[in-house]
Amino acid sequence: MGKILVIGSSNTDLVATVKGFPTAGETIVGKSFLQAMGGKGANQAVAAHKLGGDVKFITCLGRDANGQDTLKYYKDEGLDVSSSLIVDAVPSGTAIILVDEKGENCIVITPGANKMLSPAYVYKVEKEIVAADMIVLQMEIPYETVKTVCELAFKNHKRVMLNVAPACELDEDLIKKIDILVVNETEAETISGEKIGVVGKEVVVDKLLAMGVNTVVLTLGKNGCLLKNSRTIQYVPAFKVEALDSTAAGDTFCGALAAELGRGHDWEETLKFATAASAICVTRMGAQPSIPVEEEVREFLNRHREHEVK
Repeated sequence: MGKILVIGSSNTDLVATVKGFPTAGETIVGKSFLQAMGGKGANQAVAAHKLGGDVKFITCLGRDANGQDTLKYYKDEGLDVSSSLIVDAVPSGTAIILVDEKGENCIVITPGANKMLSPAYVYKVEKEIVAADMIVLQMEIPYETVKTVCELAFKNHKRVMLNVAPACELDEDLIKKIDILVVNETEAETISGEKIGVVGKEVVVDKLLAMGVNTVVLTLGKNGCLLKNSRTIQYVPAFKVEALDSTAAGDTFCGALAAELGRGHDWEETLKFATAASAICVTRMGAQPSIPVEEEVREFLNRHREHEVK
């Protein structure tokens, strides 16, 4: 079992379900409310952990009520956060999430303590990078921190999986240090400078590969995902489910990728597993509460054996 190190954000999610999103100046009545743990880094760490991976998570929290509740939650989940940073006078991160009747969401993130996860702190925990087999990153912590982690991972010959969410441009030096780039269509367009609607998915993926990435996984929402590297190209259609909330579906997918790759599985098995995990996720409300455990995904796959990788 390969060791997975996730470095990223933690948030407290405040989730309201609504009939439709409000327009500017409009007040609407919500249908329900849920407070839960979130943050892309935390979502992916919890997903990889619940899905059977050997995971350590490094994040930054404030010494406030949300931070203390989050630490207790991680402990109760059995997730190792012993190398995380706790800071004074800065609140822990929060996310305000609206989910409409179609399961679509809009999100306002206040980073708080996530911005304090600095390159200087990364150097202090370099031993954790050295001890890991795969490093998993996202873009809800400072860009320079992500870049520093990639540099240290590259120096120590460690595999890096980067989920470029929220979308941002990547400089040439950083992108060449990424083994697995996980992006949705918007993120792929932002990095490549090309529009999928104009040139097509494969042209955009090929441009990302030409920039220096070893493997690109393009997530396509309800249309599944596409993987391409120098050895293979694979497409996995999405499973048909009744979607309630798409929050954390992408993070569950990333965590599942890390867990399956950590078990030494090939790309076909890994993509099917990750696609199934995210399908289960969207049938439930909230971020981390919606993440399935490994046994649920295996049972789901057993019920959908006809689902083929193309």
